[in-house]
Amino acid sequence: MLRVSEKKLQTVADSASAALEEGRSLWADAWARLRKNRMAVAGGVFLAVLALCCIVLPSALGLSYEEQNLQVGSSAPFTELAVMTRPDRPSAYPELITMKRVEEDFGAGEAERVRMRAGERVEIDGRVFTGSDKVFVFGTDMNGRDLLARVLLGGRISLMIGLVASLVALLIGVTWGAVAGYAGGKTDLVMMRIVDIMYALPFTIFVILLLVFLKEPMNDLDAWLRGFSVFGAHPFARLQGIGKIFVLFAAIGAVEWLTMARIVRGQVLSVKKMEYIEAARSLGYGSGRIIWRHIVPNVLGPVIVFTTLTIPAVILLESFLSFLGLGVDAPMCSWGTLIKDGAEKMEEFPWLLLFPGTIFSLTLLSLNFLGDGLRDALDVRASKD
Repeated sequence: MLRVSEKKLQTVADSASAALEEGRSLWADAWARLRKNRMAVAGGVFLAVLALCCIVLPSALGLSYEEQNLQVGSSAPFTELAVMTRPDRPSAYPELITMKRVEEDFGAGEAERVRMRAGERVEIDGRVFTGSDKVFVFGTDMNGRDLLARVLLGGRISLMIGLVASLVALLIGVTWGAVAGYAGGKTDLVMMRIVDIMYALPFTIFVILLLVFLKEPMNDLDAWLRGFSVFGAHPFARLQGIGKIFVLFAAIGAVEWLTMARIVRGQVLSVKKMEYIEAARSLGYGSGRIIWRHIVPNVLGPVIVFTTLTIPAVILLESFLSFLGLGVDAPMCSWGTLIKDGAEKMEEFPWLLLFPGTIFSLTLLSLNFLGDGLRDALDVRASKD
């Protein structure tokens, strides 16, 4: 009797667990399956850590993306440095200089004397040298600017442009494609012909015209943002051309949604013929509720995957616009501009391309892994298997 009772209790417990499992929402089930995908989790963690580093590290480490040290231009990572002052020029600021430059200009013996007397002032030929503990982890660019600081700033700009422009494209594309696919008939025909016409427009000319027509509002927005304060802090005070970045959000997002609309329309055309959509119609649900509560959640897999692929495409597109002088203005930078500058000097100074290129590539891989994981997690048919 005891064994039978134990079996019955186990059967009841299993039934209750199965009922709870069946009662989970689509999002809870998707989250549970996403956590089992190690590559997707690793990609998401990498992106989160990278975004946190781009936001926090420049302020925490006191890094400057615009400070120039011409004496240490194009220095390799972890180059040994010294501080040089000129007593005959009291108004001149102390300059950073590489120990290799000291050795070339004043001899190996004098350079060694500066090394041996670290922390002390060493006078050589009317100039005073002091050993420096400053380290450029990623080296410096052609103008002697800290490459680590510029990579982190470029990460802020590139990730922000990629994310915001992709969200703009996502919002417009999903709405447009879902309405066109669900409505069908002449409405679908007219809406998709508009998409075809916009596809035929040259994107570069569109952005140029947009930047020309919005030049004055863009400058006004830039001035307002740089004067904007929160609890006495001015988050945009040092960011030049921030208004232009917001225009890029609108310009890129206003074009990238076209492919999204086609993808969503194709998915909606197949989903709207399902039995549960017919059941929703028979219950008297309105078109808006059917689209957003029943159709859109079932097409999110391809949409999210395409969105994760849109972000790197947008980042590359921004770099192309910057190359034409339509993107981020100097001294600000993005990963695209850093990669472009590094490619021009790849043979002489490979680190200028190596660090931004590596981080950009890892970001692309992480986005792909995360997108594939989200696709599998949000696949309604896979959840039934």
